[in-house]
Amino acid sequence: MTHLLHIDSSVLGPNSVSREVSAAIVARVRQMTPGLDVTYRDIAVAPLAHLSGAHVATMRGGADMDPSIAADVATGQAVLDEFLRADIVVIGAPMYNFSVPSQLKAWIDRIAVAGKTFTYGPNGPEGLAGNKRVIVAISRGGRYGAETPMAALEHVETYLRSVFGFIGVKDLTFIAADGVQMGPEHRAQALAHALDTAGRLAA
Repeated sequence: MTHLLHIDSSVLGPNSVSREVSAAIVARVRQMTPGLDVTYRDIAVAPLAHLSGAHVATMRGGADMDPSIAADVATGQAVLDEFLRADIVVIGAPMYNFSVPSQLKAWIDRIAVAGKTFTYGPNGPEGLAGNKRVIVAISRGGRYGAETPMAALEHVETYLRSVFGFIGVKDLTFIAADGVQMGPEHRAQALAHALDTAGRLAA
């Protein structure tokens, strides 16, 4: 059985472009993958706590766990287990102030774990999650493509490429809806293009 993990991070609920596109990506993968098992986690509705010193001490094998974070540590382990089990990961990632939502960064902090998704060896870091396909639905209020004057301010796709590349993912696809805050016509065109791209994803 193929396992898919679907993550949404937009705080905009039904008004979110990234949510609509990530849902279309999952629908397309379902179409191509009979019997697909899907796990959904909405990290905007149920956000993970940001890492603290107590979290780090626990993750490094501290003898005594701070009782105040015990439940969150368990949730973090569940998040990591979901990611490790997944063959395909679909992420809705809107741009907030030139980067990913803090909720998505908190999720990444739970999956980028030494000894689980990467390790350090004599030749430097080695990714351990290279057996996954990751597809990211990005929505951006303006235009931040490589050919635009705003390209240097784009820290969503560039950051996520770095993170997933670091943990070994080579099968990485981005579907972007750009200019969604540049007026209704731009938003409609950007969404239509992204949905069309999602609908034509290859297996």
